[in-house]
Amino acid sequence: MDKLRVTGGTPLHGSVHISGAKNSALPAMAASLLTADEVTLENLPLVNDIFTMRRLLRELGVKVDFEADHSARLRAEKILSDEAPYDLVKTMRASVLVLGPLLARTGHARVSLPGGCAIGARPINMHIKGFEKLGTIERTEHGYLEAKAERLAGSEIIFDRITVTGTENLMMAGTLAAGCTVLQNAACEPEVVDLAEMLIKMGAKIEGAGTPTITIEGVHALKGTSHRIIPDRIEAGTFLVAGAITNGELELLDANPSHLASVIEKLRDTGVHIETGPGRITVRGGDIRPADVVTKEYPGFATDMQAQYMALMTQANGTSVIHENIFENRFMHASELLRMGADIKIDGSRAIVTGKTQLTGANVIASDLRASASLIIAGLVADGFTVIDRVYHLDRGYEKIEEKLRAAGAQIERLK
Repeated sequence: MDKLRVTGGTPLHGSVHISGAKNSALPAMAASLLTADEVTLENLPLVNDIFTMRRLLRELGVKVDFEADHSARLRAEKILSDEAPYDLVKTMRASVLVLGPLLARTGHARVSLPGGCAIGARPINMHIKGFEKLGTIERTEHGYLEAKAERLAGSEIIFDRITVTGTENLMMAGTLAAGCTVLQNAACEPEVVDLAEMLIKMGAKIEGAGTPTITIEGVHALKGTSHRIIPDRIEAGTFLVAGAITNGELELLDANPSHLASVIEKLRDTGVHIETGPGRITVRGGDIRPADVVTKEYPGFATDMQAQYMALMTQANGTSVIHENIFENRFMHASELLRMGADIKIDGSRAIVTGKTQLTGANVIASDLRASASLIIAGLVADGFTVIDRVYHLDRGYEKIEEKLRAAGAQIERLK
């Protein structure tokens, strides 16, 4: 397995291009199953989760051609299989997003129960309950969910709790269902809005995306389209923290500041200087102040930024409290930060971080995608070498992060 070695002590300077959002590109790729026409996606991030989705779609019969300019052409003229197999789904939870399009298009789907990062329970029971409301007959057997329906029928679906993939899955299914589908307590994330905008261009009738109530009027067929994936707000937030913790100055290009409002506001609370403009964000470091944070669903502070923020707070002059309200097992990176000299105490869903501490390089292990990023950030200011193992997590969601950091002055290299 590859490792990353980071040598700390160098402020970051220059500009960084922000890639397309993985969490927007994955449902957009799955949506290609809804039409026999060609779908063109632009600004795709070239990360492992995208390649896994490509393999899965090809398994289902979709013709997928990637281009050198980060675009792809997808054509699901014929669905050759309705099964998403375990060996693909186990590595990526987003594979479950093919369930809705397959049911809507073919009336049948067999999808392995998903895997992904080990950050807490993320059952798909809310997907299942939603599809039952749409008229499917389901059973779980041998680790697979099987569902079938003559034709999905629109219904009102109230999510017990906010679920991004559940909202996306059922929104895609509703586009071809008979009648009206109403999603209540729906996710409001920019990635949900991006998917809705793509589906509307394909001929779907969707209102309310970006609010807790989404209404979908089913149509008989969807057409092909061309769609550009939005910038990755979590990658942008990661680089904002990297620039701040190293007391550097970075300009993020092709970023959307409005998608990062809560993160930008919180970083400003810590004394970080941030300026925004159309398609760009500039961050400049300074003395870091402690500031408490609570992770919430969008538009609150994203749980996917919690690990990076914890690394930043190790360099704040005082004590901060981080409340993790989304996942119950998302402090695994704290033990690795402790090995680097951080002062962190875990109390249930709270992490109490006391700074400023001089971090020192160590051999550490990445437990999930965002934990990987937090360890890189810590390594950028640590004394000596930090070697991060299991960076395959990182490669699932960050495109060539070490090359982008190195171009900004970081001393970082990949060890084969």
